[in-house]
Amino acid sequence: DMHCVTTWSRLDQHWEGIPFSKIIELAKPKADSKFVIAHSEYGFTANTPLEYCLRDDCLIALRANGEPLTAEHGSPARLVVPRLYAWKSAKWLRGIEFSDTDKPGFWERNGYHNTGDPWKEQRYWGDD
Repeated sequence: DMHCVTTWSRLDQHWEGIPFSKIIELAKPKADSKFVIAHSEYGFTANTPLEYCLRDDCLIALRANGEPLTAEHGSPARLVVPRLYAWKSAKWLRGIEFSDTDKPGFWERNGYHNTGDPWKEQRYWGDD
């Protein structure tokens, strides 16, 4: 499932791609890394606590529902963090950074919650 901060959800969304665990295996981030910073087109960034990216459902998506990603949905690659609001699933992925310090991304710097857990309704700063 995919949940948007604006209150819509897409149920039974199926993503295919590279498990994020494989990215971690290949990149070998430093032991003190606590955050993943996704770098996308136009300087957009999204920060995610590493613990969410360690889960089995996190991946770099190349396909959605059996079809290659379209530009609208983040082609050529998109970080998918299903347990967080969709703005954490950065489209048009260009790079991944592992960091020991948090670096709030575009939406977080503009008032969105730093974690963005839909089950806790963490939409905006102060929604805890």
